[in-house]
Amino acid sequence: MVTGSNKGIGYAIVKGLCQQFDGVVYLTARNESLGHEALEKIKSEVPPSSKRCKDIRYHQLDITNEESVRRLKEHISKEHGGLDILVNNAGFAYKAAATESFGEQAENTIAINYTGTKQICDALFPLLKPHARVVNVSSTVGLFKIIPDQNIRQKLLSPDLTVGEIDSMLNNFIKYAKEGTHSKHGFPNSAYGMSKVGVTALTIIQQRQVDKDGREDIVVNACCPGYVSTDMSSHKGSLTPDQGAETPLYLALLPNNISEPKGKFVSKKRVTDPVTGEAV
Repeated sequence: MVTGSNKGIGYAIVKGLCQQFDGVVYLTARNESLGHEALEKIKSEVPPSSKRCKDIRYHQLDITNEESVRRLKEHISKEHGGLDILVNNAGFAYKAAATESFGEQAENTIAINYTGTKQICDALFPLLKPHARVVNVSSTVGLFKIIPDQNIRQKLLSPDLTVGEIDSMLNNFIKYAKEGTHSKHGFPNSAYGMSKVGVTALTIIQQRQVDKDGREDIVVNACCPGYVSTDMSSHKGSLTPDQGAETPLYLALLPNNISEPKGKFVSKKRVTDPVTGEAV
């Protein structure tokens, strides 16, 4: 299942899964008409000769809406009994010409990119089957080095970091952004970047958690798809959506029982330092 997949990178990931994964593939979108249109378009673009998946289906999903998330969870549980692949692609970024205050941008961006992603994960992680693969689409815009305060960066790297502490950090960022004092408190001038800091940090914790719960070979990674020409980037990116889908697809289709990458940040199919962005 791919969230936010009626266009852009998410659409390309669904198309790639149709060609490479042998199960049922779900395209999801908030808007039902746009979701169904995208579904029919993919069916026309993936001929039977290149189609490997058993079926491709649409299901409505708004990751910020509890009822929408609940309906999807119930459907997957009843229809399939579990989930093999979850790609958390749904996301949002304000345009440069946005008129909303920085505080409002911070609150809304984090509500979708971080809190929404966390909500769908909390709902669907209990359904993950052995050997399941989870891909959280993050960004090098959210490398930890964007945070000026070294103490905050060090906290993010702590092996004892909790989800509650990430929540608190992002809530503080929103509070200070609304006050106009975020820079004074060591935070950057990027709401999108901070939301993706949260996604990457959450990923590392999620891998620790699934390692502890006893289910076999569940792998969670975050990745940057690159600078892709989509609506979100105002079509300024240098990569096509299909090129942007390459790293998410690589992670979604990792073979069973691998040792790496697990709980990592990956860019260009390489494990990357979440602070510096350098290949490890």
